[in-house]
Amino acid sequence: MHKLSKAPLALNGLGRCFITEKHLSVVRNLRRGFVCTEQGKDEVYDVIISGGGMVGSAMACSLGMDPNLVGKKILLLEAGNKKVMEQVPPTYSTRVSSISPGSATLLSGIGAWEHITKMRYKPYKKMQVWDACSDALITFDKEDVQDEMAYIVENDIIVAAITKQLDSLPDNVQVKYRSKVVKYTWPMPHQAAESIPWVLVTLANGETLQTKLLIGADGPNSMVRKGLGIPTVKWNYDQSAVVAVLHLSEPTENNVAWQRFLPTGPIAMLPLSDTESSLVWSTSHRLAEELLELDEESFVDAINSAFWSNENQSELIETAGSVFRSALSVIMPSAGSPRQLPPSVAGIGLKTRVMFPLGMGHASEYIRHRVALIGDAAHRVHPLAGQGANLGFGDVACLTQLLSQAAFNGKDLGAMQHLLEYETDRQRHNLPMMAAIDLMKRLYSTNAAPVVLLRTFGLQATNMLPALKEQIMAFASK
Repeated sequence: MHKLSKAPLALNGLGRCFITEKHLSVVRNLRRGFVCTEQGKDEVYDVIISGGGMVGSAMACSLGMDPNLVGKKILLLEAGNKKVMEQVPPTYSTRVSSISPGSATLLSGIGAWEHITKMRYKPYKKMQVWDACSDALITFDKEDVQDEMAYIVENDIIVAAITKQLDSLPDNVQVKYRSKVVKYTWPMPHQAAESIPWVLVTLANGETLQTKLLIGADGPNSMVRKGLGIPTVKWNYDQSAVVAVLHLSEPTENNVAWQRFLPTGPIAMLPLSDTESSLVWSTSHRLAEELLELDEESFVDAINSAFWSNENQSELIETAGSVFRSALSVIMPSAGSPRQLPPSVAGIGLKTRVMFPLGMGHASEYIRHRVALIGDAAHRVHPLAGQGANLGFGDVACLTQLLSQAAFNGKDLGAMQHLLEYETDRQRHNLPMMAAIDLMKRLYSTNAAPVVLLRTFGLQATNMLPALKEQIMAFASK
């Protein structure tokens, strides 16, 4: 167990700031304590999860199925309607996630993965990333990881699978759909006279609920985070992502995820089936709007050009890269990966082209007294590495484990001790990942020759080092 003196309570930029145990109680009172109001005799839940998306519903299911939490009253609040999927839709959705082996293990543990595999998903065993400004590339394949590298699954299918599993849980796990929260009332860290130190949740229909632990899973614009006044480091990337369902020119095994870094942003093609893939094209707002306005034929031409064109390459960079690659092959003759070419695109799915703005955000604290943040409520990342959903599922696995241990030891689920450990564990994983994604985005957002040379050499060197690629994939697979 991590010491409380190592709990990260603040974030300056992307770094952690640690405080000593001597100051911990002061910080708790000043920053994590809130005025207590008298609460009525409302029903008290052990845990309320606010937000029933992929991460929030997985949190409810994970807690509800934990043997140490049997009998604990758990409630999931979802503002929208229940996501029921009697049969798989004939067409693919534009909103998909790349599910890592670690996330698949979590979903399997809560019984949702079985439902997903009966519906629709696509594993891939290789990923090729290359630079549009040079010939540099890196390939991750089955030699670097065990079994599948990851799985492409539509978000709606993930939510529907978890929802189906939630329906099978005992009555101690409840879900309230169409339940919009209008107010949270926060307790003080220490019980005041004649007051109940729980979080009070007020719904739009006037209903009030109490909980010993509130878990905020309510997305990047989290009402829980804002209500607590938790500072957030965030910025917009001046980019939007254009997503669409692509029809390939011909059937293929289609088990490779492709990503090319253009000067305006990365373009990715993720496998959905033998004949279809998912497009995620991150680019400037202006170009994104232009792409949406193109007719289908012009849009398809733009995609194929983005993957195949060499217009951004220069003779200088190509020569330098070739010399460096030759030198590496002398030192490590058996290393490296052969270049593959992506499939060409023939068309797009009807009404599947949409765009959304991109940005990054990180809550300086994941917890307060009787409150924890998970998923996008705590962190938001650029989609270039496909880690958004995986970071959230990692939060679920970590928090479940710590709450399970607390219940086994007879501890208060809302106590700061294990919540601080959750914050420490997850920030130690999330921050390096977020920093790496942000650095990669910035490094590849220019076609300046010195920067292109630097990243060309780095990409080629990494591609020649199997051990390094294994470490990268092991970290991303958690």
